[in-house]
Amino acid sequence: MQLDVATYQRVLGDEIRRLRKQRGWTRKDLNERLQSDISLQTLATYELGTRQLSIVRFVEICLALDELPQELLARVHERVCTETPVGRIRIDLRKVVRDRQPELLPLRRWASGRLAEESGPHGGEVHLDISALERMAELCGMETLDLITRLRRIGGASLSSAGPAG
Repeated sequence: MQLDVATYQRVLGDEIRRLRKQRGWTRKDLNERLQSDISLQTLATYELGTRQLSIVRFVEICLALDELPQELLARVHERVCTETPVGRIRIDLRKVVRDRQPELLPLRRWASGRLAEESGPHGGEVHLDISALERMAELCGMETLDLITRLRRIGGASLSSAGPAG
C-alpha cells in the first residue's frame, strides 16, 4: 500500500475536528485544554489537514479531547484505507485561479499554491472528496453545496469517479 500523505493528514484533521465539535467545543475551548501554547490558526491548520502534526502534539490533542491516540489513529487509518475514490470532484485549478469572486479568495490562494508546486501530468487538476470540499467551503465562509455550485459555474469542477487525491 502506498501512503497518500495529503489524504491521511486531511482525514486526521477531520477526525480531530469531528471530536471537538462532538464535545460542543470551539477551537478556543480545545486550545485552552492543551498543555502547549499554540495559536488558534495552527490548530485550524491541523484540523484542515494542511499542517502535519508531530506525534507529541497529536497525543497532546488526544489527551485534551479525552480520546485514546491509538483509537483515533485506527479510525483514520480505516477511513483512508477503505474509502473509495468514487464521488470525488475534479477541480481545475487554473479556472479557480482566474475567477475573481471575492468569496473564493482563500480557495484561489490555495489553488495558486498548488499550481506553483504542480508539475505532474494532470495539468492543474486535482480530485477532492467531500471532506476536502467541506474544509474549503469553511475557509470561504460558505456552505459546501454553494462552493460546488460556484465551482461548476466557472467550469472549475466536474464529477469524477477516480483519480489522485487533492
